[in-house]
Amino acid sequence: MEPKALKATLLENKVVVQKGWEELEQRSYGKLVSRRLELSLVEALYLIDKERMAVFKAGKKLGFNALMELAVKKDRRIHEKYVVYADLRDRGLVAKTGFKFGCDFRVYQRGVGVKRGPKEAGEHTKWIVFSVPEDYRCSFTELSRAVRLAHSIRARMLWAIVDNEDDVTYYEVVRMKP
Repeated sequence: MEPKALKATLLENKVVVQKGWEELEQRSYGKLVSRRLELSLVEALYLIDKERMAVFKAGKKLGFNALMELAVKKDRRIHEKYVVYADLRDRGLVAKTGFKFGCDFRVYQRGVGVKRGPKEAGEHTKWIVFSVPEDYRCSFTELSRAVRLAHSIRARMLWAIVDNEDDVTYYEVVRMKP
């Protein structure tokens, strides 16, 4: 039997779950703040798509398309981010927002729980991910910055290219020293 969809509320650029969030937190969704779980828009979109959550704004239930439409107004790159996030989660990986690292997502190995404080070697971020459409162009400076960022936190850098059919291709970019 599938679990009942949780009720959540849209507040600006996040979605808040007041009750019943414990399983989501265990599965590394969102961030616990003042006894409530705050989810990013991309996490909420994924959970709506999987029928695990119902999101409300001013008492009105928002479907996937309605929330995506609102999210695009706040982040024009939300579509690519969502496609990549869904692909990572569907592969059984834990993906968290990477805002503080200057990337789209920080990703952990399958089976690793995200925790604060001291970590064992296998508990650190394994990849940082940048989500881009297939026609995206960047400078070598931007690419170099991304690689250096990944190396500075002992992670690997993945460029996630989303094509027009919403398929994702991952490229790992590494810095080599001759």
